[in-house]
Order: sequence, then C-alpha cells, then structure tokens
Amino acid sequence: MMWLKKDENGQPNGGYSNPYCYHIDQFESLRPVYMKVIEYSRAMGLDIIQGDHEDAPGQLELNWTYDDCLRNADRLTTYRQICAQVAREFNLIACFMTKPFMGVSASGCHHNISLWKGGEDGVKPLGQKVRGGMDEVFSYRSGGDNTFMPEGDDSQLPGQLGQYAIGGMVKHLDALTAIGCSTVNSYRRLWDTGFWAPVFKDWGFQNRTTGLRISAPGRFEFRSVDSMVNPYLMSAGLLKAMDDGLSNQIPCGKPEERNIYAAIEEGKKVEKLPMSLGDALEALAKDEVVKSAMPGEMYGLYDEYKRDEWERFMHTTTNWDVETYLDYLP
Repeated sequence: MMWLKKDENGQPNGGYSNPYCYHIDQFESLRPVYMKVIEYSRAMGLDIIQGDHEDAPGQLELNWTYDDCLRNADRLTTYRQICAQVAREFNLIACFMTKPFMGVSASGCHHNISLWKGGEDGVKPLGQKVRGGMDEVFSYRSGGDNTFMPEGDDSQLPGQLGQYAIGGMVKHLDALTAIGCSTVNSYRRLWDTGFWAPVFKDWGFQNRTTGLRISAPGRFEFRSVDSMVNPYLMSAGLLKAMDDGLSNQIPCGKPEERNIYAAIEEGKKVEKLPMSLGDALEALAKDEVVKSAMPGEMYGLYDEYKRDEWERFMHTTTNWDVETYLDYLP
C-alpha cells in the first residue's frame, strides 16, 4: 500500500517518499510510520517479519508470518484498520487504492499459498501480555506436512498434488480475477505494463509475467490480486479452484520459464486475463466452481454490487474524456 501526503484541503499530494524500489534511505524516511504500524500490529497478534520500500511513491510492503487462510484474512483486515489509525496520527493517507498513479507500480496483494496436513496451534505472545480469552489472536499453526513440496529431482517442480492444484487455479484464473481484481481501478494495474503485474493465463518458475508462479519450493504465488481484495472471498475462491484441480486431476502443463512476451513472439498462444471489471464479472458468471465459494445470496449480491460499480463507471465522463475530446472539431 502507499503512504500519501495531504495538501491544505486534505486531498492526496503525492507520496510520503520517492518511488525508489528497495531503497534504504526511502525506507528509513518512513521509519516513524512503519514502526508505529508494527507496534500496533504486534499488539493485535500480527507477527511482522519483513518490510521493504517498493517502487511507487510512498509504497511500503510489510509481511507477517503465514497461517491458515481464515486467520490470515482476519489479520489483513486488522492490518488495514491499523494503517488507517496510524495515518490519522501522522496526518497522512493510508492508501490501499490499487493504482493511484500511472507510470509506477500498482499495489498488489500476492497470495502465497501452500496446502498443509496436520500441524498444531501454538501461542506467540509477540512481547505482549496475553490475557485470558485472547489466545486465538496470538495463535499460529505450525508443523504438519506441506503437500506442495517437490517430490522428484527438480527442486522447483511441486509434487503431483501441487501440480493438480496449479491446474485448477490456472483453469479458473478468469473467474478468480473478478475477486482478486475487484474494482474498476484494478485494471489500470493490468494495462500499465512493465511493472510486474500479470496479464496472462499461465504459470512458471519465478515468472512475474504470468498469473501464477512458484515463488519458493512448496509455495505458489497467486498474482492476479491487488490491495483492494476481500481476503475472505479470495481464499475461498482459491480453495475451490484447487479442490477442482485435485478432485478432477486437472493437468497444469509445463511451466513457462521464458518472459511471456518472448514466448508469444516465439509462437506460443497464451490467453490474456480479463482486462476490465466487466469482462471479469462475465467470466465469474460462467464459472460454477468459483461461484460456489460464495454460497447462498453471497454471489448474487457480489455480482449486483460489482456490476453496478462497473456500469456507474461506464456512464461517467472522466477527466480523460474531457482532455481527449473537448477541443475536437470532427
């Protein structure tokens, strides 16, 4: 997400830091802000383990220890509220909007995924005095078996279960994009190419041009998702897609190790992800597996609200319209 300054009217006035990726000085300029975020996060059970400055104005990434998907969704939701509070204290804007600036990276929310069997819960106090009834906040699952670990000589290629899970996710990438890229603004991230955002339905090893990559042995990174995501719906959708892959033994094909644009130039045929919210919603409407992640009235409400958002955008005159067409004399 991005930390933005305010002007005298309380409106965004650029980033708190400069858009220099992994830049120590820019990271340090945000130290008072992120140390307060870390302080509050640890008090709320988030085990913050890593951070860096990314390559957009005021863009900061903080990561906490992985856990089961429901707890992690709770923690992401809590994290956003913590950032909003810290922003009030520093008179800044905690911006989770996906793409507030063109020509620099958007804010993604890549989901790193493993499927585990077993394990046990344990309490991590994180330097806090844990009170009765609060253990769940500080509980993390550890141990067990990661079913995505490689089984053969290839240290990157996951075992058969992992390959079927990839097959399911790639098959359902279009519909999953409607959940992961859930706003009109999300698709500015996909159109503004050259900034590590995926636009193709494929997978590979350390390949940031595809919708899914192997980020480490035993761990997949789902990339068609951004900072505005509802983590509960995204987790449910991914679980349904993986379940379909496992249940129906969907093959994943070979990993694409080339830059996807180079692969296309060499003749590979690869489909693009949906490139607008409207197209993504159409893909979701046709995908019964991913829709089943939103049971009861949930899918109907999601579709209704998101189509309304898309349609309101489509009947809105934007600054781009005015700047492009106002002085035309056809």
